[in-house]
Amino acid sequence: MSTKQAIEWLQAHENESIDRMIQWLSIPSVGNNPEYDEQTRAAAQWAGDHLRASGFEIELCETGTSENPGHPIVMATSPGDEDYSGPHILFYGHYDVQPADPYELWESEPFTPIRKPAEGQVGERIVARGACDDKGQVMMFLEAMRALHETTGKPGGGVRFTVMLEGEEESGSVNLENFVRDNAERLGKTDVCVISDTGMLGRGKPAITYGVRGLAYTEVTLIGPDQDLHSGLWGGKVPNPINELTKVLSQLWDDDRRITIPGFYEGVKELTEDERAMWRSLNVDDAAALKGIGLPPEAGVGEAGFSFTEREWARPTCDINGIIGGYTGPGAKTVIPSKASAKVSFRLVDDQDPSEIAKRFFAWLEERTPAGCRWELEDHGGGAAATCATESAPLRAAAQAIEVGTGVKPAMIKSGGSIPVAGLLKETLGLETIFMGFGLEDDRVHSPNEKFELDCYRLGARSHVAMVEQLHNIAQFE
Repeated sequence: MSTKQAIEWLQAHENESIDRMIQWLSIPSVGNNPEYDEQTRAAAQWAGDHLRASGFEIELCETGTSENPGHPIVMATSPGDEDYSGPHILFYGHYDVQPADPYELWESEPFTPIRKPAEGQVGERIVARGACDDKGQVMMFLEAMRALHETTGKPGGGVRFTVMLEGEEESGSVNLENFVRDNAERLGKTDVCVISDTGMLGRGKPAITYGVRGLAYTEVTLIGPDQDLHSGLWGGKVPNPINELTKVLSQLWDDDRRITIPGFYEGVKELTEDERAMWRSLNVDDAAALKGIGLPPEAGVGEAGFSFTEREWARPTCDINGIIGGYTGPGAKTVIPSKASAKVSFRLVDDQDPSEIAKRFFAWLEERTPAGCRWELEDHGGGAAATCATESAPLRAAAQAIEVGTGVKPAMIKSGGSIPVAGLLKETLGLETIFMGFGLEDDRVHSPNEKFELDCYRLGARSHVAMVEQLHNIAQFE
């Protein structure tokens, strides 16, 4: 194969590639909202058609049950010769996107992508829901596959691929574990997984991500009286579920911002001095990162004894992601609500089990049940953390590919985000995952006005082309 020829093809056909990205982004594949089920399936079909045009064999695999169907998983394979002895690469991505709410904060329609100059920067960007997470980043891989097919006449440039694109990542990958276990024999034939759903260290600073955190996601509801009450008649006489819920949840952290759930830190490894030194050498600008989200330098708060970067990459955290109760409409309505709810998530590190963390959290809540109230507790699942050995051959090959694609040696970083499939593949198949993402911290992922810089897209597409050759050159997978 020729990496150079494929990269030249990408450059010559860039506008067509970006037009295809815009087509995909225009499909509102909000996988966690049943109102968008038809569009979500259309997004899956679109991805399958793109891969078919690049020579792959396509299958849309149904998930869930007849009573509770899920979104299809796009499975694509590149036909290989029977005597093929090179690596077999699994690529994972997702075609579902977050809801676009609140719509009023968008400067353009979230599912009418626009190509516009990058504000305060050289170049252009695409603004749309899913631009960075994850359709735009998956497109880097899809267009790399198209370039290799166009320049070699072979799917994947002659390297064997299995592609797995799911439509439920943003809603907890509820059917993915069963799918992976049911297809363990098929997926187990792959040698390494590549995921492009992470970020760079900064503009012009490509990175290879060697670890992501895990996730436990819960929903807790505190129920009090059997009806909403007049606050003038009942206030101060009976428990107010909102008051009581916020009081309990405020006890999750001590004065050092450590999580107070007993056993929460069991198995959490201490950072080595070598790793701390390596991260310090990256010279991450905490103040600039905070400024980018509208906060002053003193807003960099977190667990005592750890730096801004260490808190994200190496420490478990807890956050209240949403809270609701009582009257939230316009004007006044002075009620004591009958219940209040919160969504609470935990970002986890290696050797923390998500289901065990959820159980410990629920036990912690039960011990603090306010008088006259009861809990409804729901574990929405999550996934384990995943870390790739920094000396592994696939990771070194991916780092070399990024250097070929960008002209810059990538930094070795971790991500505070979670990609549950990585931990699942490690647990079920022993499969190592490498993360080749090209997002930026200011891409507004999950927020209004999400965007993806076209400079990042270009670097990513070229790097994915180079990745194929670099992984193919590995003598053997460890």
